[in-house]
Amino acid sequence: MSTPSFLCVCLNPTLQKTLQFASWQRDQVNRTETYSLDASGKGVNVCRVLTQLGKNALHITQLGGHLRDLFINLCERDRVPLKWAESGSEIRFCYTILDQNDHSVTELVEESEPVGPGTEKRVLELYQNEIKHMSEASSRQPTLVISGTKAQGFSSQIIPLMTELAAAQGFRIILDIKGKDLESSLPCKPYIIKPNLLEFCTTYLPEVDVGRVQVDEPYQVSIKALVITQARRLARDYGCAVIISRGSKPIWVIEGDEFYEVPLKAVVPLNTTGSGDAFTAGLASALDDGLSLSAAVQEGLRCGALNASLFRPGVIYE
Repeated sequence: MSTPSFLCVCLNPTLQKTLQFASWQRDQVNRTETYSLDASGKGVNVCRVLTQLGKNALHITQLGGHLRDLFINLCERDRVPLKWAESGSEIRFCYTILDQNDHSVTELVEESEPVGPGTEKRVLELYQNEIKHMSEASSRQPTLVISGTKAQGFSSQIIPLMTELAAAQGFRIILDIKGKDLESSLPCKPYIIKPNLLEFCTTYLPEVDVGRVQVDEPYQVSIKALVITQARRLARDYGCAVIISRGSKPIWVIEGDEFYEVPLKAVVPLNTTGSGDAFTAGLASALDDGLSLSAAVQEGLRCGALNASLFRPGVIYE
């Protein structure tokens, strides 16, 4: 196997069960013959789409419990290259319920179990070996994508440390994370940060009414100037571009002092789970090809729309 040029990291692996119904009702028995089980979590989704785009990518995570081999087999089925450290903890399940009647996508998410003692040390050893190898052996600038939340049991230092180590090796860094993980990683000057609007507001704008951010579009518009001002400050202070997703609404992009909105192509969604990860993969792939940020955003939107039109999570074809 040749040296990967993309390293995808997510420390919260998931087994994703997707079930589709013509319609479903609460407090009733709902049966379906249309369902799938997939290895998932944001990093797996990013890696799978990068692989489908023809890129050489690797996913690093932690695994444990009696479902570990099932997760590994599902990654092998989808040709998702995987390296993992033993965690001694069970892999969580998440469930997606698709209603064909109203095109709704309902997600039920289990919180992760704490990883066992020594997991962080094993993950970091694996990670350091890989970024060193990629930096030395790759013929082009390698890309690191860190996505999602980490499982319980990891310290607050692991994500910033991973970012710092990759920055020292010359990686292009894309962060799809939030909260303290994002704040503590910014001094390493990632190339792009990609929170959604709710994540951005909870991380940087505590004065915003987060209860209204996801459901109230006029409220989103009313806080737009506040969000852009803070995003420009981050872009200036840390030399990063800021991409803020807003579900089906236009994406807000801050590149230096420049701000622009990018509308999403209208699609009738089947399953939007993993669409943000497909966007990240398309974005990273296009940047690796030498495209401008604005062109890379368009490729990200293309991949996100493809994912939303398909049944399984984190794919651009089935």
